[in-house]
Amino acid sequence: MEPIAVSLGDPAGIGPEVTAKAWLARERHNLQPFFCVGDERSLRKVWDGPIYRIDEPDQARSVFDHALPLFSVEAGEEAKPGLPTAEGARCALDSLELAVGLARSGTAGAVVTGSVSKARLYDIGFTHAGQTEFVAERCGVSRENAAMMLAGPSLRTVPITTHIPLRDVAEIISIELIVNKGRAAARGLTRNFGIAEPILAFAGLNPHAGEFGALGREEIDFLQPAIEELRNEGIDARGPFPADTMFHEAARQKYDAALCLYHDQALIPLKTLHFDEGVNLTLGLPIVRTSPDHGTAFEIAGKDIANPGATIAAIGLAAFCAANRAAEAATAA
Repeated sequence: MEPIAVSLGDPAGIGPEVTAKAWLARERHNLQPFFCVGDERSLRKVWDGPIYRIDEPDQARSVFDHALPLFSVEAGEEAKPGLPTAEGARCALDSLELAVGLARSGTAGAVVTGSVSKARLYDIGFTHAGQTEFVAERCGVSRENAAMMLAGPSLRTVPITTHIPLRDVAEIISIELIVNKGRAAARGLTRNFGIAEPILAFAGLNPHAGEFGALGREEIDFLQPAIEELRNEGIDARGPFPADTMFHEAARQKYDAALCLYHDQALIPLKTLHFDEGVNLTLGLPIVRTSPDHGTAFEIAGKDIANPGATIAAIGLAAFCAANRAAEAATAA
C-alpha cells in the first residue's frame, strides 16, 4: 500500500502536535508509513523531533523509521499555537487540497485530514459545510451520495443530516435522502470493513420513535418507507428504533452501524464511548478519507497535553480500510 497522507489541519491547532506524537507511537501501534502535509514551522513550534522533507509520497517509506516525512506547504506567516489566523486557514485548506489530490492520483494510499476551524475557513471564502463535503466535491461525488461515519471500537454511527440547525432537520429529511445514506453506509461497511452483509439500525427522530404517530409522523412518513425500500434492494435495514435504547452494550451487538437523523444523535453516543479513539470516515468516495473526531483545541495547542489517540486511530483505520478495498478489488479482478 502507498504511504498515507496526513494533512496537519490548522497550524495553530493541535494537529501538528498529535501527528508528531502519532509518529512517535508508530511502532507501538504498528502504523503503516505516513507523511504529513503542512507547514514545517507549525511542527517545529511544538516538537523538536526529526523531520525529513520529501518531494514524492513514495519517499516516505525509506525515511519513516527514523524521521517524520513532511510534504511542505508553507503558510504566509508563521503560525503561533492557539492563535488562529486567516493565513493559517489558507495553509490548512491548501494542505487538505494537496493531500486529497495525492490520494486521488494513487500516490497516497489514503488521506487523514487534521482538524480545521470552520469559522476561519468561512472567513477566507470556504463555502462547504465541512471537510467531508469538500473532499466529496473534489472526488466528484454529490453530498447526497457521500456519508459521514463516526467509528470507534464498539460503535459506528452515520448522521443522515450533519451541520445544519436542529430546527431544520424535520424539513430536510426525505425518503430519498435516507435511502441514499443507507446505501452509502451498507456499501461502505462492505468496502471498508469487509462486512459482507451489514446490518443497519435506524434511529427515530422523535421520542419513542414517534409512538405510532402520537409524538410525530416522521417515522411513518419517511423512515419506514425508506427502510422498506432498502430491504427491497437486499440491504438488511431495521427500525426505526427509539434512540434512547439503541446505544447500550447489548443493543450495540445487534447492528453494524446506527443511522441517526441529526448530528448530535450520532456523535453524542460515539464521543461518550470513544472520545479519544473516535474516527470520522467518509463513505461513498473513490478514496479512503478519515479524520480524528475532535476539533482544533486551540485552547491547549502548544502545551504538549493533546491526546494523539484519535489521530493514531484515524491513521490505523485508514490503512485498514485501504487494505480491505484492495482485497475486494483483487477478488473482483
